Amino acid sequence: MDVNTGGRRPPRATPAQTALAWLLTRGDDIAPISGTRRVARVEDNTAADSVELSAAQLDRLNNLTPAAGERHDEANMASIDR
Repeated sequence: MDVNTGGRRPPRATPAQTALAWLLTRGDDIAPISGTRRVARVEDNTAADSVELSAAQLDRLNNLTPAAGERHDEANMASIDR
């Protein structure tokens, strides 16, 4: 997620932390669950709670164009056991 424009990433925040920080602003009923096998990543993700996004950053993130299209093409979907 590239949030560069009028609102750059918060200083020292990783893109993942920025994304998690944004998710945390979406409401008290939102609880992002990120999967990882590394303690360092858990610590990084937990640190997102202390990332403060400016009004400009929140505006930019809230107005991103949603992803569109299929995640996998037909050939790959045929190989996925649903």
